[in-house]
Amino acid sequence: MEAHSARILLQIFAMFAAAKVLALVAERARVPTVIAEIVAGIVIGPQVLRLVKDPQQDWILTLASIGAIVLLFDVGLEQKLTSIMRVGKIALLVAVLGVVIPFFLGYGLLQLTKHSQVEAIFLGAAMVATSVGITARVLQELGALRTVVATIILSAAVIDDILGMIVLAVVSSLSQGQINYVELGLTAALAVGFTIFIVFVGRRVVRRYGPRVAQLAPGNSYFVLALTICLGLSVVAEMIRMAAIIGAFLAGLVFSEEEVAPILKGKMDSVSEFLVPFFFVSMGMRMDLNVLAQTQVLLLATVVTLLAILGKLVGCGLGAYRLGWRGAAQVGVGMVPRGEVGLIVALIGLNLGAISSGLYAVVIVMTLVTTLLAPPVLRLLFVRVAPPAAVADIPPIPASPKP
Repeated sequence: MEAHSARILLQIFAMFAAAKVLALVAERARVPTVIAEIVAGIVIGPQVLRLVKDPQQDWILTLASIGAIVLLFDVGLEQKLTSIMRVGKIALLVAVLGVVIPFFLGYGLLQLTKHSQVEAIFLGAAMVATSVGITARVLQELGALRTVVATIILSAAVIDDILGMIVLAVVSSLSQGQINYVELGLTAALAVGFTIFIVFVGRRVVRRYGPRVAQLAPGNSYFVLALTICLGLSVVAEMIRMAAIIGAFLAGLVFSEEEVAPILKGKMDSVSEFLVPFFFVSMGMRMDLNVLAQTQVLLLATVVTLLAILGKLVGCGLGAYRLGWRGAAQVGVGMVPRGEVGLIVALIGLNLGAISSGLYAVVIVMTLVTTLLAPPVLRLLFVRVAPPAAVADIPPIPASPKP
């Protein structure tokens, strides 16, 4: 038992140390930290040094999930619900076009290449998903979380998750030969109802009862309350088949306009510094680079990846056209990473026997490239973003594209 515990602690040490060492190198090279953390996972994982031989161990997956939850809660604390409401229509358009266009690009490609309809639908579903954790981390490093673009991206990600969940429910049903419309409708209703309830009721409850809870005990009682609600909403989100990170983001949003938000943010920074790297390191460890050696898989993966990037750039960019070309490009690139969400969709298809191992490898390559490509491009597009103090309040959105 002691040897097992020591082995786990050694792997935790390797993951954390590798992430921090490469992050330090990345900062000096002006490379987004998130890329360094993903590369750290590739280096210490089963592909290279094998310091961690099995990245699918339950404790690793749990630690990674907690890191993602902490990240999105921290991100939510830097948003304002009033700001999100101001960009609601644009965020909805960005999310819908960012789902519809990539789905039909992936579906159409596999139909043209003589794959089965179910495989085509699953690939389309994998191309729909957006991993907001990647983009959120980059925007956080750039001090751009309070900009119009960041608010649209994060708002669209919540809607994207709901739409993606509905698409996944449909393709899962199709793989089994039929669509359960009752289950599909119930899932969609729960997801939408949960989001609306937390946004409009949760904030009032916290504002009314939060200070009373904080008075019950001195010290960090409010911080403990915030973390408890964060974890609780993450659990509820998972139970209704949304991503746990969406529950965490909504929890952060609930506390974002409270007077204690800056204090909570300060405390969360220390927690994030320790836990968040595990999320990105584990993502790197799960990436199988051996698929790059298969010519046919690599060729299909290249086309799928290009369409995956194009689909989000065009779909989400069109949705944000009122921000001008730079703003539309920032939104499009910000929605490009597929991350763990695309892998989950593909893994479900593989486990159901709906897609082949080769197509699963294609999704892995697409996920890897979109995850690694988006951060540096996003950084280049945000070169001229004003410092955080200058964008504390979101300005009005222009009525037409900038010249």
